[in-house]
Amino acid sequence: MTELVEHGQLFIGGELVDPHGKDVIEVISPHTGEPFARVPHAAPADVDRAVATARKAFDEGPWPRMTLDERIEVITRIKDAFAVRHEEIARVISSQNGTPYTSSVMVQALAAMMVWDSALTVAKNFTYEEARDGALGKILVRREPVGVVAAVVPWNVPQFTAAAKLAPALLAGCPVILKTSPETPLDAYILAEIATEAGLPPGVLSIISADREVSEYLVGHPDIDKVSFTGSVGAGKRVMEVAARNLTRVTLELGGKSAAVILPDADAASAVAGIVPFAWMINGQACVAQTRILVPHTRHDEFAEAFAAAASALKVGDPLDPETELGPLVAERQQRRSLDYIRIGQEEGAKILTGGGRPAGLDQGWYVEPTLFGGVDNSMRVAREEIFGPVICLIPYGDESEAVRIANDSEYGLSGSVWTADTERGIDIARRVRTGTYSVNTFSLDMLGPFGGYKNSGLGREFGPEGYGEYFEHKMIHLPAGYEGAGA
Repeated sequence: MTELVEHGQLFIGGELVDPHGKDVIEVISPHTGEPFARVPHAAPADVDRAVATARKAFDEGPWPRMTLDERIEVITRIKDAFAVRHEEIARVISSQNGTPYTSSVMVQALAAMMVWDSALTVAKNFTYEEARDGALGKILVRREPVGVVAAVVPWNVPQFTAAAKLAPALLAGCPVILKTSPETPLDAYILAEIATEAGLPPGVLSIISADREVSEYLVGHPDIDKVSFTGSVGAGKRVMEVAARNLTRVTLELGGKSAAVILPDADAASAVAGIVPFAWMINGQACVAQTRILVPHTRHDEFAEAFAAAASALKVGDPLDPETELGPLVAERQQRRSLDYIRIGQEEGAKILTGGGRPAGLDQGWYVEPTLFGGVDNSMRVAREEIFGPVICLIPYGDESEAVRIANDSEYGLSGSVWTADTERGIDIARRVRTGTYSVNTFSLDMLGPFGGYKNSGLGREFGPEGYGEYFEHKMIHLPAGYEGAGA
């Protein structure tokens, strides 16, 4: 029997401290279904301590009062540490959420490092103060740190989403309480070590793991100035409701049901090769995954055969095996959810082209075969609801206008792509689809541009100057007539 990994303390204000309560979180291996680690479950009293420490750090501590260059030095050391420890980070995350290790190196670790690096670039080029000609005279517009931030992150890309919140918040001068998912608390201890070794001052960062009840207590805490949340639509709506009691500012990065539109002139081999990795990415547990594939009626069977062949060829197995391309889902509830949707899709009349059950020979763990439905109508539940598992829908369309209509016929609007021999035509499609990010003949997420969703996919933006700006308040200073001093 494998020895349990145990952490007995919480990281509060830059140091490891004993928790107030005795509750623990057991971390379950998605590969075996057995516990392999244990960490403390934060109590409301732990939240109070973390928030009080952050409040003092913001109101009295050095971090918000340092120069930008001084903060940049610390954040650069954090970024560099991710490069050094990326294999360790990838392995720890894969053991918790089932991401295949070979993709975890990039998606879970190096991508997080890129977020830290991109935030540094944005911070260096951001306008913090500017003089303007107002209607009544000269004005000075300042951007000042918003205050104490609660960052709540999910289990699918824990360090990527943590970096998306921590990097801009810290560079802006804001202390942060990071609330990790109970499924993936272990990699946060590596982050705590990195932050300490980088010289982040006391009080600036706390990391806790807890269930929804304690998370609500954090989000609703009166001394929190800003909440940044990534998760499901239902949870996001609840975060917004709880934060509204204190008029706490929120950024919400929520779900998706993104469409990859294949135009009639697209090369089949290129489109399939380009879409498959991002349809089944993180075992289908990605908000930006291309889960609806729109194909012309006239080429449906051709693409059905090609996508089914590609999906059935994916090697399913132990996420720590370097040859694995699709691992287990994070928890039994996610496995059950995917299998339920597969049943629903069949009942609705969709046809399984490949997959549809538990993989042969994998009787333990939370595995589901990569599954492709063909002949799907966009009104079906499998086409409308976020499954968050390895279940993809192939949806036929008539002309280009219908393809755009189907792509937009969703409560979500997070991501998407178009595949065509005519790039200009693809850009035109991109302009017509109501979604926060879009790719033409590729799939990408550029951390120097704004990321976020339309409709139920979220509120606010992450990355780029737009995302950095979410961690600032705007102040207008009226200057006296005739004043020509510095900045005016």
